[in-house]
Amino acid sequence: MATVIRLARFGAKKRPYYHVVVTDSRNARNSGNILDTVGKYDPMQPKDSEKRVVLNVEGVKAWLAKGAKPSDRVYKFLVNAGLAEKKPVPVQTKKHLQSEKTLMKIKDKQEKLAKIAEEKAAAEAAAKAAAEAPAEEAATEAVAE
Repeated sequence: MATVIRLARFGAKKRPYYHVVVTDSRNARNSGNILDTVGKYDPMQPKDSEKRVVLNVEGVKAWLAKGAKPSDRVYKFLVNAGLAEKKPVPVQTKKHLQSEKTLMKIKDKQEKLAKIAEEKAAAEAAAKAAAEAPAEEAATEAVAE
């Protein structure tokens, strides 16, 4: 059985209150098949209040040792309580957001632009060489006379 530590919602409409529960990952959020309640979370409390997140530290450690996986929000609570290490956040670049097809199009455009730049540089070099050649011919004719 894959156990998870997650939030189960209680409280009234527009007044949420959560229990931090250990349950089977296949169960619904508030199914009632709760293995253990290991804490409480009251989002209506101020952020700096001690009553906002209350965890049973021994219970959480025991369930983590048994292999229970915390949800994303519960993981943040555990990091703040010092029960887990903060995961490094992966840096997303635009390449992560683009498909392979788009990346291939970008690569093809870059290759075409590089080829055009090379042709332009070659044409400028040829024009410069052509402009210098008549001047050299005139200088050699003047020396020959």
